[in-house]
Amino acid sequence: MTTTTFITDQKGKKISVVLPIKAYKQMLEELEELEDIRAYDKAKAKKENPILLKDAIQQRRKKTKV
Repeated sequence: MTTTTFITDQKGKKISVVLPIKAYKQMLEELEELEDIRAYDKAKAKKENPILLKDAIQQRRKKTKV
């Protein structure tokens, strides 16, 4: 179980939180995974035709030579 400590202002309003580093790292990993899922869903929704990696690299090299 995660022990969470809240820091409050003079009126008792929660303004900050202190987490164990393990819980913090896990939260960051889960947020990163969620960002990856959202990026995948966004790319999938575009309905664009995929291109091969080697073709994308060639196109990129042509653009940078200009």
